Amino acid sequence: MRRTRFILLLLSLLLSNPGWAQPTQRPVIAFAQDTLKNDFRQAQVAEVRDAVAKYPELAFVYADAQGQTSLLIRQIEQFITQKVDVLVIGTNDEQAVVPVISKAYKAGIHVIILDRGIKGHDYSTFINSDNLQIGAMGAEFIAKKLKGQGLVLLFEGLQTADVTQLRSQGFMEVMAKHSGIKVIKRTGNYLRKDALLEMEKLLAQGIRVDAIFSESDSMLSGARLAMLQQKVDPSAVISVGCDYTSEAREAIRNGTQTGSVLFPLGGTMAVDMARKLLNKTAVPRHVVIPVKLITRDNVEQVSPIF
Repeated sequence: MRRTRFILLLLSLLLSNPGWAQPTQRPVIAFAQDTLKNDFRQAQVAEVRDAVAKYPELAFVYADAQGQTSLLIRQIEQFITQKVDVLVIGTNDEQAVVPVISKAYKAGIHVIILDRGIKGHDYSTFINSDNLQIGAMGAEFIAKKLKGQGLVLLFEGLQTADVTQLRSQGFMEVMAKHSGIKVIKRTGNYLRKDALLEMEKLLAQGIRVDAIFSESDSMLSGARLAMLQQKVDPSAVISVGCDYTSEAREAIRNGTQTGSVLFPLGGTMAVDMARKLLNKTAVPRHVVIPVKLITRDNVEQVSPIF
């Protein structure tokens, strides 16, 4: 089984950049991504790939860990063995990956932590947005819409990811100020299918919520599909997602989604930082990309992230 996975990994690397198998003097930027089943994570890889393609002097490879932390660790080990020059990491566990990331950094590889943080300190730069603010932004908007009264569903992402913990913290800190609002939580792992299944269970139990805050638009899409299948009108539920995808924009336009917090992919920024690191230019340890709430009021003025 391990041999099969190793072969599949090598095939993935070769397909992502045919030049990988050739001796090359070009600096290599590698992206070790948690999963490509998640729309957002897939779009991140594509954004990095497209940004690197603008610079012929650079090469790009990536690996898909398929949501498995152990596989992600092995793929990072492989990139260390291959002696890539820059390693961009999108993790699914803030703690488990720390030793191998530290190993990469100490091996002289420039390490860029993208989006989801880690508990370690051995990296070149960390690029993300303020996830506490994202949660608080969603909560304040929903609380105002509900006028301080109602039942709210908080759809959480991966429990081992720091973005989930921070968004939930920001959300709950605001909701704690509203005694008339009750919050129930469900986990959708940032996946449409998982959220759909959890929403189906809630509806089967006869639970009807007044509002939903979903920590990704993909999960909110799944919840919305479950409601439609059970003849529940999504437009009757206040719903706020996160990311601001093209699908979310259309849902906001047609009234089946109330809002979305714009959460940039960060891929272009990662390549900018990578080029500076390769050129021995100092970069900040932490880069924060601003977020914004999108509703019908400004949906036509802001482009979705993908």
